[in-house]
Amino acid sequence: MTPLYYAISAIMLGWHWLFTTLGLDERGGTAWALSIIGLTLVIRMLLIPLFVKQIKSQRNMQLIQPKVRELQKKYGHDRQKLGEETMKLYRENGTNPFASCLPLLLQMPIFFALFRLLDQAAKSGKAHGFLNEELAQNFGESAIGGTIRLAGTFLNPEGSNAVRIVAIILVIAMTATTFTTQRQLMSKNMPADALQGPYARQQKLLLYVLPVVFGLGGVAFPIGVLLYWTTSNLWTMGQQFYVIRNNPAPGTPAFAAKSKRDREKALARGEEVEDEVTLEKEAPRPAARQQPKRQTKAERQRAAGARQNQKKQGGGR
Repeated sequence: MTPLYYAISAIMLGWHWLFTTLGLDERGGTAWALSIIGLTLVIRMLLIPLFVKQIKSQRNMQLIQPKVRELQKKYGHDRQKLGEETMKLYRENGTNPFASCLPLLLQMPIFFALFRLLDQAAKSGKAHGFLNEELAQNFGESAIGGTIRLAGTFLNPEGSNAVRIVAIILVIAMTATTFTTQRQLMSKNMPADALQGPYARQQKLLLYVLPVVFGLGGVAFPIGVLLYWTTSNLWTMGQQFYVIRNNPAPGTPAFAAKSKRDREKALARGEEVEDEVTLEKEAPRPAARQQPKRQTKAERQRAAGARQNQKKQGGGR
């Protein structure tokens, strides 16, 4: 964790210096809280390339779900062969089922490093990274408005009801943003075919499990850590909204909405645009199939006799 302590403390101290230069109290909780938000923004900007890779992998996973189901039907009796063919399909399409977890997994060490840094600074003023003992004590004792300590938790509010109120607000915000982000992906940027099968079941499970896990664990997190995680979730939600709106997966509701917006913009510029609904209505329908005329029993018998006579005459020649 030592390299992370140095990295986190360096970024936070940089932001802290900026905010105190702008006039905030260097011992006040506001400057340190804003420094945590600044740390979050820096980390999320560094993770943008990984997020782009995650989006591409999720899109490919969605688009190949019909092929995955075909493999399941074909090799359902042989789990080893099914696994080999499925991984081969993933490689051919440049996707990885675990890519969607990478941003979360990479943030977890940072999350726990910030937790330990803040917790130990509050309990003993212990120095970590570029935080010397004086700065660590300052950080550990900092409080917003003099009452909401950044090291306080819902379970240990240190006699302040304000800490409990802020903590529960941040826990609810953290849980709601986690749910909304996952829901946004499933409802707007997943084709109908991708909403079935094991991948869809996994996504639906995460939709409800992750918010519950964060909600239950959040009551033990310090205010400063909850602030980091909620800010990170808000960044993820906004970033995902931008990607889905401007670069949606084909065959999804978001793709249809973008196509509609593009047509409206083209019409506003005076360009001629063929409306898909109109084209569908005006497209020539295939001619109705002629149904054979029903015959009576006597007519069918005469037709059968005629065919037999033709066969006999042909045989006689």
